[in-house]
Amino acid sequence: MKINKWVTLFILNFALSTQTMAKDTIALVVSTLNNPFFISLIEGAQKEAYKRGYELEVFDSKNNSATELLNVHSLISRTDIKFLLISTVNSNAVGNSIKLANEANIPVITLDRVAHQVKVKSHITSDNVLGSKMAGDFIANKLGDGAKVIQLEGIAISSGVRERAEGFKQSVKQHKFNLLASQPAYYDRTDGMHVMQELLATYPQVQAVFAQNDEMALGALHTLQNLGRTDVLVVGFDGTNDAVKAVKNGEMAATIAQQPEKIGAKGVEMADKVLKGEKIPRLTLISLKLVTQ
Repeated sequence: MKINKWVTLFILNFALSTQTMAKDTIALVVSTLNNPFFISLIEGAQKEAYKRGYELEVFDSKNNSATELLNVHSLISRTDIKFLLISTVNSNAVGNSIKLANEANIPVITLDRVAHQVKVKSHITSDNVLGSKMAGDFIANKLGDGAKVIQLEGIAISSGVRERAEGFKQSVKQHKFNLLASQPAYYDRTDGMHVMQELLATYPQVQAVFAQNDEMALGALHTLQNLGRTDVLVVGFDGTNDAVKAVKNGEMAATIAQQPEKIGAKGVEMADKVLKGEKIPRLTLISLKLVTQ
């Protein structure tokens, strides 16, 4: 009887300690894992989650709003998930996913890309308008007013595309650039290569290219180098490792470093505050920096 008693106590204590050790989970839904920007964002979130005692579970939406909705649907029924961080595929379509989370009493913070007409606790991003204005001002500083430029755009359904286009538009107007073309390359390096090849054939007089992310910039750079057009300035946006390396090697002229790891870390920090009952700002802007060497 004594043995059974101690065995029973051991089992109960072990069960209690296991429950105590169990961590709450923060879900992070990103539009794609096929982009270094989001890998850095995840790494920043993971470090902050570990520091604050949370599990972080990442869901890949594969640049598809339907997949994004399935991801959110799969996580809302889980009792361990206490918070949702989301960087959406489509700023309009994400409303359905966020409504599901709200109905399940899971608070939501959006990262990088805004969600329209739905309730979230906060939005954490870089100032995309300011960043692309910085890119245009850099081009003007190097080439002067009236430069002949091309813009490579991201995915049209993303809020970041509109914001970065607006900032660059301000520079085009201020510096009287001759905007030869502004065409989507879908945030993709391969598409950046192909679109640049097509545009270069039509606009050989181009002096500079502004790409709304580094993947497109690196694709454009590859095409320009292959065709011997090292005279064309290429400016990207995000500050990914590959882009910063290309800048340091003197291949790319500049990139606007968006510091995605800080966006991810700030998302977890703000989620922690909400879960502890603290108030947080509705908008947090992460600082940008111009990388030129």
